[in-house]
Amino acid sequence: MDKKTLLEDGLLEQYLLGQLNANECDQIEKILASDAQLRAQFDQLELDFETIGLENAITPPTVVKTELLDTIKTTEKKVTKVVSLSKERPNKMYLGIAASIAALLMLSSIWMFSQLNKVQEELQIVKSDNTELNSTIENLNVQLEESNVAYNAIANPDTEQYILKGNDLAPDAKVVSYVNHNTKTVIVNSERLPELDAEHDYQMWADVEGEMINMGVISKNKTLMAMTYIDHAESLNITIEPAGGNDHPTVERLVTNVYLR
Repeated sequence: MDKKTLLEDGLLEQYLLGQLNANECDQIEKILASDAQLRAQFDQLELDFETIGLENAITPPTVVKTELLDTIKTTEKKVTKVVSLSKERPNKMYLGIAASIAALLMLSSIWMFSQLNKVQEELQIVKSDNTELNSTIENLNVQLEESNVAYNAIANPDTEQYILKGNDLAPDAKVVSYVNHNTKTVIVNSERLPELDAEHDYQMWADVEGEMINMGVISKNKTLMAMTYIDHAESLNITIEPAGGNDHPTVERLVTNVYLR
């Protein structure tokens, strides 16, 4: 064993932590005794380990001190021979403590890293749940507002009711519309409109002096909904259009209409 091998293989640290056998320890001690520079490096390594241990020391529970004192009191006194340690051989007890501290630090780091990941995952779940909850609340508020508008418009004594009955294209169709010229609102109940495939939607139109003006696409997911009010409309008309609506009505696909009084 030489100095280069000792440094490159990390044997100095293993020696300090008491992880080498007796033969390896003897070789290292001989090298330390003959190399002042290496000895200084080893002493600094010892100080670094001690600093780490002190900075990360964990105060034991009070009960540990109490039980330890009780044990000392009840243990028979023994004469212990104090062995003076040479400068070349470090205190084995100290090495054991250093090794324990290193192991404790490693375990503590692993535990803290695991807990940190767990907390981050839980925070992400809470954040996701809150986002979903806020979105749900917002949607419910929108639906509530729409429902209030619809019911207030229907209950208004100035609101007029018009029934749009289906023609030969949709004989079972029936739409109830509520028109209020004072508040300029139009509410439709589309519950009795036959279902369409995903490629088509119902669209409502107002006839103003022969011109069909778009009032909006009738939602497939709502029974009551507000449509755009058009001034001076002479009739209300519903056609079948491509999904999302059309710029102009497909007259041959008119399914129902009603003239306004």
